[in-house]
Amino acid sequence: MTDAVKGPASYFPAIEKKHGRPIAEWLELIHASPLTKHMELVAWLKSAHGLGHGHANALVAHVRAGGK
Repeated sequence: MTDAVKGPASYFPAIEKKHGRPIAEWLELIHASPLTKHMELVAWLKSAHGLGHGHANALVAHVRAGGK
């Protein structure tokens, strides 16, 4: 039996489906951003890239937890 994906990564399939970009691209954007604070990054993803709060928050939380 396979364990279900938990935490921020559980949003990844929905993010890819809704926004049409692979997660790797979103993570690269976040890593390349000069912003460093969690909510600054979330606000930027929402305003500049049209993500909803939950999706933006999941991506930023994944990166800040050490996800690549």
